[in-house]
Amino acid sequence: MKAVITVVGKDDIGILAKVSTACAESNVSVDEVTQSILKEYFCLIMLVGIDKMEISIDQLRENISAKVPDMTVHVMHEDIFNSMHRI
Repeated sequence: MKAVITVVGKDDIGILAKVSTACAESNVSVDEVTQSILKEYFCLIMLVGIDKMEISIDQLRENISAKVPDMTVHVMHEDIFNSMHRI
């Protein structure tokens, strides 16, 4: 099973490290990462493996948000993400 994590906010040092740490602490594997800086905004998209995760998607989002409190964090199960983008 996979999930998609998006993080957006003002650029700062260590955002990727903090989000990755929250994933590791939640037993989530980081499979793919893309990041960019748009003017002063940091944008991160991660595809993560949640097969071994023992918490809910909502708790994962809360764990990540606690690490980067000034950022907007979304966590979505891959099935929901794919359904939203099918036409």
